[in-house]
Amino acid sequence: MEAGEEPLLLAELKPGRPHQFDWKSSCETWSVAFSPDGSWFAWSQGHCIVKLIPWPLEEQFIPKGFEAKSRSSKNDTKGRGSPKEKTLDCGQIVWGLAFSPWPSPPSRKLWARHHPQVPDISCLILATGLNDGQIKIWEVQTGLLLLNLSGHQDVVRDLSFTPSGSLILVSASRDKTLRIWDLNKHGKQIQVLSGHLQWVYCCSISPDCSMLCSAAGEKSVFLWSMRSYTLIRKLEGHQSSVVSCDFSPDSALLVTASYDTNVIMWDPYTGERLRFLHHTQLDPPMDDSDVHISSLRSVCFSPEGLYLATVADDRLLRIWALELKTPIAFAPMTNGLCCTFFPHGGVIATGTRDGHVQFWTAPRVLSSLKHLCRKALRSFLTTYQVLALPIPKKMKEFLTYRTF
Repeated sequence: MEAGEEPLLLAELKPGRPHQFDWKSSCETWSVAFSPDGSWFAWSQGHCIVKLIPWPLEEQFIPKGFEAKSRSSKNDTKGRGSPKEKTLDCGQIVWGLAFSPWPSPPSRKLWARHHPQVPDISCLILATGLNDGQIKIWEVQTGLLLLNLSGHQDVVRDLSFTPSGSLILVSASRDKTLRIWDLNKHGKQIQVLSGHLQWVYCCSISPDCSMLCSAAGEKSVFLWSMRSYTLIRKLEGHQSSVVSCDFSPDSALLVTASYDTNVIMWDPYTGERLRFLHHTQLDPPMDDSDVHISSLRSVCFSPEGLYLATVADDRLLRIWALELKTPIAFAPMTNGLCCTFFPHGGVIATGTRDGHVQFWTAPRVLSSLKHLCRKALRSFLTTYQVLALPIPKKMKEFLTYRTF
């Protein structure tokens, strides 16, 4: 889609025949994820099952006319040696998913060769966070279970790998803690982060690997150092529970989404609130019974850092341009729970409460030279370092995203 066009539904995947379980909350798609190289898509389709699907879904997945609107979740991949769809039976309801960076560092492969008793995780892996507090680590190419991480006392709600490829995994749980695991050391637990008073819903690691953001059922957001595993600051500004967070690709911005119907854009280095994005309803409600109809579920940055996507309970997927206060596009979607961008742009995946996953067109834009320069500089300069540069004030404002 061009900037300003409405997102089009490209495909929808639906789970097979539902399993019969005693518990009710067993069919939701709580998490969807693309592998960083864009070759795999993971979908927690409910009923304890994760589907690993080679990407793209078919050879001409996005035809010029967008003719194909839907496709079953059966594998249509043809050809010798092509990757096959895999079904991972996790034995518990799956809440969180995270792919490791790809490829793993060469040093890790050498280390694994000399320590054959250690599982070889020099491959692409998928971490799954489960209802019973366990984290299962799977090899994507084979679908084999590599490790089982135990420590959490309740649901593992979200997972995040350090983008550097060091195979450090962060998990967020309803037991009110975050835990840091080193998969290079048999999945050893290296730190427990305590301080939240409510269930931890979301964790996000900055692309420069310096910061970790965690959101719990609280109005404040915690920002941690990924170097010392200590609390840097609490970000105050929301009026209700914060449920989702994400860093911009250059680590210079942090967005948080809350049940208060607002997204706040922060400078994570200074703790300043740079912008509020308010989710107003398109149609007025029939009555005043549902106060939280616009409660947010998920927020994420596009891979080039110029757009945001949000999913709310008012049955809309919204796309926002970074510099505008109102959405540039809407798409109707029912019971949305999560969203993520394809790492190479052009597609948004959303998961729903009934176990479906939908793929939508996302804005494709050629980043301006100004934005590319800002992104390159902010990838290694903090806000304070930019402010100390001997450059004009307007340039500092642009580089620190203060020109909204």
